[in-house]
Amino acid sequence: MTTLELQKMANEVRKGIVTAVHSAKAGHPGGSLSAADVFTYLYFEEMNVDPKDPKNPDRDRFVLSKGHTAPGYYSAMAHRGFFPVEDLKTLRHLGSHLQGHPCMQHIPGIDMSSGSLGQGISAAVGMALGGKMAQKDYRVYTLLGDGEIEEGQVWEAAMFAGHRKLDNLVVIVDNNGLQIDGKIEDVCSPYPIDKKFEAFNFHVINVADGNDMDQLRAAFAEARATKGMPTAIVMKTVKGKGVSFMENQASWHGVAPNDEQYAVAMADLEKVGEALCQK
Repeated sequence: MTTLELQKMANEVRKGIVTAVHSAKAGHPGGSLSAADVFTYLYFEEMNVDPKDPKNPDRDRFVLSKGHTAPGYYSAMAHRGFFPVEDLKTLRHLGSHLQGHPCMQHIPGIDMSSGSLGQGISAAVGMALGGKMAQKDYRVYTLLGDGEIEEGQVWEAAMFAGHRKLDNLVVIVDNNGLQIDGKIEDVCSPYPIDKKFEAFNFHVINVADGNDMDQLRAAFAEARATKGMPTAIVMKTVKGKGVSFMENQASWHGVAPNDEQYAVAMADLEKVGEALCQK
């Protein structure tokens, strides 16, 4: 897809996020919106996946380690064709296949159930090692929150991945600077993130704007060209990106918009879409 097509799709993914969380009256919009661009890039450009054959053994794998941002994950998957976009309105409803955190038993295309912070990267590392042992060419991607990497298990997994030179693994950190209790630097600072991954023998790519498709394209191309070590992409993003009153507000980590706020949010995204259509 072209950069413009990816931008338009990311805006549709954002509409799906806001709609799902509003419909559920619960969920995590802030971190879903900050990661909407990388979800879009992964599912529409980077990863070898097929909605018609979600269990293909040669497919690329994705693990959402920060599982609470499932609304963003689901929206990207729905727009990619894994299930109907209309299903997003059933998020967290009784009987819906779209639970508050990803569940691999109920949704085609989800490679790992997740939600307990810190654990998803371990599963991704295991998948990457399995690919190496089976001499498969698939790649494994995992998305972590910057607050999530305060968890010790993250660094155990990183140590193992670096030691085993898992160059089929890409760890992405959504560095929006905020977690549920406020700024990450005030809660329990994980900085400098890049130096930590370098210490565990990762090739590190710092992305100045993780909400910019061209910068994401360059980063993933560099990751694909990296041999002999895993890659960590540390991307600076805006929490709540695209919705005026949610941007850079920790209070929107895990709160659903009411009817009035939903209308404002959708109007914000409609304006973004109109501007993109004029490019």
